[in-house]
Amino acid sequence: MEDCIFCKIIKNEIPSRKVYEDEDVIAFLDLTQVTKGHTLVVPKKHVADIYEYDEELAARTFSRIPKIARGLRDSDPSIKGMNILNNNGELAYQSVFHSHIHLIPRYTETDTFSVEFGDNSQKHSPEELDTIKNAIQTRMEE
Repeated sequence: MEDCIFCKIIKNEIPSRKVYEDEDVIAFLDLTQVTKGHTLVVPKKHVADIYEYDEELAARTFSRIPKIARGLRDSDPSIKGMNILNNNGELAYQSVFHSHIHLIPRYTETDTFSVEFGDNSQKHSPEELDTIKNAIQTRMEE
């Protein structure tokens, strides 16, 4: 895509700090550095979000994540954990509409990144959960 910042990085039209590159994937430091080492893993093929991946592109892209994550973890002994995130759509905080996976190293409980999972388990009956499950399974079979 012509105006896509990640496509421009892939084409070396914009500089980046690449940590990994092969024929299918590029990984580079995120400019925001939410935590030190925050890295983006990006398929070279332009897809806007997870919904546009086919199985082959998903396999090629996601299979690189463990290798890159291990390299990131091993680069700094003070890394104690890592969040791996993929945001899809504006409501889910996607700001660049070329799919990418965030690798966010975690150093302490008080770094500048957090995720909160609300517990809504009491809001749904077993029957409602079955309805949700069945709707998802039906759509996957289509």
